[in-house]
Amino acid sequence: MTAASTPKGERRRQALVVAAAELLVESGLDAIRHRAVAERAGLPLASTTYYFDSLDELTAAAVEFAGRQELAEGRERLAQLSAGPHGVDEVVELVLDLLLGHRSRHGGPESVLLRYERLVGSPRRPYLAPLMREMGDELNALLAEIFDRCGMPVDGERLFEIVALVDGAVVNALIGSDPDPRAVARRLLRSRLRGCAE
Repeated sequence: MTAASTPKGERRRQALVVAAAELLVESGLDAIRHRAVAERAGLPLASTTYYFDSLDELTAAAVEFAGRQELAEGRERLAQLSAGPHGVDEVVELVLDLLLGHRSRHGGPESVLLRYERLVGSPRRPYLAPLMREMGDELNALLAEIFDRCGMPVDGERLFEIVALVDGAVVNALIGSDPDPRAVARRLLRSRLRGCAE
């Protein structure tokens, strides 16, 4: 039995993952550094290299932890959602929470920017690509299930268009230094969904 597989080792390893995930959400991928993670976790600097073979491995664990938390929050929202027709505005806010994160309701452009930096930055880190694809597929399945439960079923092509619409709106809002990229995405998504409902 290695030290990392003991209960104490598992707790320490998990503390490092949680600390790295917090840094990721607060400051982006570049914030995940050995010293910063160890300090956040309250552990010795050497623990990051003891429990993880590389910074890439620690980063991947942090990205997965944060992504799985976001998916779990989305599934919880789905479980609380009653079946049947829902208003367009309610569906829009739910979709934006899933795509932009619930922090985007009050976090301003910074929380949205950090989320998109994670998405856009992952292709520069090939070790993240399979994980990002897997979680992206899970997110799309969750979104499709939410649309279905809300009485607005979508096929794969339409879901792709909806996500692309939100992504395009957000990226353009960020480029234009719009103080509320979520509002820009909300306006376009509301218009799109209302047009489909008519």
